[in-house]
Amino acid sequence: MTENLYDVIGNVTIPRMIRVRQKFDDAEITDIEQAVRSELMRKEICSTLKPGMRIAIAAGSRGICHHKDIIRTVVSVLKEKGACPFIVPAMGSHGGATAEGQAEILASAQITESFVGCPIVSCMKTVKVGETSEGHSVHIDKNAYEADGIILIGKIKPHTAFRGKYESGMMKMMTIGLGKQYGAGICHQAGFKNMARLVPLFGNVILKQCNILFGLSVIENAYARTFMVKALTSREIPEEEPKLLEIARSKMGKILFDDIAVMAIDEIGKNYSGDGQDPNVTGRFITPYAANDVQIQKICVLDLSAETHGIMVGIGCVDVCTSRVFQQARLEESYINAITSTVFTGIHLPMILKNDYYAIAACIKTCNEVDLDRIRMVRIPNTLAIGEIYISESMMKDAVSNPCIEILGEPEEMSFDSSGNLIKKEAFWGSGN
Repeated sequence: MTENLYDVIGNVTIPRMIRVRQKFDDAEITDIEQAVRSELMRKEICSTLKPGMRIAIAAGSRGICHHKDIIRTVVSVLKEKGACPFIVPAMGSHGGATAEGQAEILASAQITESFVGCPIVSCMKTVKVGETSEGHSVHIDKNAYEADGIILIGKIKPHTAFRGKYESGMMKMMTIGLGKQYGAGICHQAGFKNMARLVPLFGNVILKQCNILFGLSVIENAYARTFMVKALTSREIPEEEPKLLEIARSKMGKILFDDIAVMAIDEIGKNYSGDGQDPNVTGRFITPYAANDVQIQKICVLDLSAETHGIMVGIGCVDVCTSRVFQQARLEESYINAITSTVFTGIHLPMILKNDYYAIAACIKTCNEVDLDRIRMVRIPNTLAIGEIYISESMMKDAVSNPCIEILGEPEEMSFDSSGNLIKKEAFWGSGN
């Protein structure tokens, strides 16, 4: 019966692909240590640091360019000021909602005690710090609460499941990240329909009841490189974070082609997006409370990132994946994330096929109202690094006429090994991402 499935898919022609560079604003910080130090030396920031203070540095699970270097620089500055810093994972239910799992996520980003120069204190215990005006209990990480002060380090970006004045950033990091699984679950219980209202509601309680010294916000450009670092005091966060969100929104990358029939994504993972694949790129949102105009008929995922540690959140947003994805998936740990967020869409299983060829072929074969011999297809490494992508030969005319597209090569076949998997996938991408 299994072979009959693959007979039905049949021998589908995979188009020749052309590597192109999408041209976005490439302004970036080249000396990250100097930029971070400059922000921390501002009077209103450095005045929050006193000798002998035991300071918790909140570090999240999202992939951030220079993340480990930013944290190490902050640690160095704190030590120079006579403070005693330590790292706490601020990532809600990620890492299977275990202290070990969250420390493992940091380690996979090379955020280790030996590299950053201070202890990493990971636990899932929380302390109730107050209640919102609507009666919600507000919790944060116990170790962070017991510190003399808390510093937030995180990326500002549009969220994948809701729109609001505050999306992914300092407010959400306090509410969901520092809230750990328990606190995040309380906020999520009302659903993403209410997240735009609840995130600042919870966040402002934390700002009032806890000693948040400052937040170091990171904004990346469309090439996932550091565009800006900005330190905000606890007083500045409510007013200034929305302005940073608008800057981040303006710097986001996207696929600069329309009428895409098939998208092949080399890998997804929570290091790339909270949803594994960023729907701001794919158009596959898990809730009706965020949307865009991206329309792609079929999407397949070929692998999970090593950094996602088997968490397959986002796989339910695509149409096909390989058996390799399923074999790596840690189902129960993925389900913890879904239960905490109350949204199951992202962990639904798509069609699972035995190799890369059939995953791509099934997507091509099942597209409607298109010329299958001239299929419009793109291939991306992930949804974070989309500076360089591959487009099918049929899209060359669009590429030539678009001043924001640079053609980097000639049309080439997608080469598969004897098992039907793409050859040299790791070396497929240039340095432009």
